[in-house]
Amino acid sequence: MIKIKKVLNSSVVLVIDDQGKEFILFGKGIGYGQKNGALIANHQADQIFMPVDNFKAKELLDLLDAMPPEFIDLTQKIVSHAEKKLHTKLISGIYFTLMDHMNFAVERYRKNINITNRVYWEIKNYYTEEFEIGLYAIELMNKAFDIHLPKEEAANIAFHIVNSQTENSASRDGMKYAKMIGSIVNLVRYTLNINLDTENVHYTRFITHVKFFVERYFDDKMIDDKDDALFEQIANLYPQAMNGAFKIKEYIQQVYGKHIPNEELTYLAVHIHRLISYNQLE
Repeated sequence: MIKIKKVLNSSVVLVIDDQGKEFILFGKGIGYGQKNGALIANHQADQIFMPVDNFKAKELLDLLDAMPPEFIDLTQKIVSHAEKKLHTKLISGIYFTLMDHMNFAVERYRKNINITNRVYWEIKNYYTEEFEIGLYAIELMNKAFDIHLPKEEAANIAFHIVNSQTENSASRDGMKYAKMIGSIVNLVRYTLNINLDTENVHYTRFITHVKFFVERYFDDKMIDDKDDALFEQIANLYPQAMNGAFKIKEYIQQVYGKHIPNEELTYLAVHIHRLISYNQLE
């Protein structure tokens, strides 16, 4: 059992366990009618957070203390929906960043302040599942607050979902990822003059590969086994595709200054070749 140290609102409480560690607990109605010092069972909470004895503790508690309960309930619904759709557990920080963002989005809407999302198209097309979650979120928000948020807001919410899917998400930047993905796709499209059919399975596979490639790039986990045999074979078999891969390498090294090993180029070339082959069949 754990003890309530402070009721932040009807859905959030600050608790302390037998070892004196503090946690933030979420749960619909978990704080309703409760008083400081009351005992609560772990299973009553939807989410247990890490101890709050860190430099962000006061900031997080102040945020929750001032947050209208509606946003907390909406955040729980959206995170639950996202985890089911993506088949993954999002890091707990999403609860704070998402509810804070939604609160600000409603405030901006009511004050008629429009902030343009510079990579809306990239997010919509390259992070389709996260974008659909964003659409689900603004549908809930529009209904809850009787407003009409634009679809562009779905991309903003998708950023938070993208940034919360891995253990290294503290260092992830959805906009940075989307920009690189968009640049790679445009290089393939225009340097090789390929008409990309976004409904084609080869395009889907290509985008999936590029997303993982970008993640490996920024996480410093590029594939490199120092064996160039496959690289030379693919370069001989698919010279046009390998040329496209080298265009990507040149651009990324010029903009980001980091080397791309031959093995990564090999896999890029294979996926580019599939796009070229499909394009030639049309």
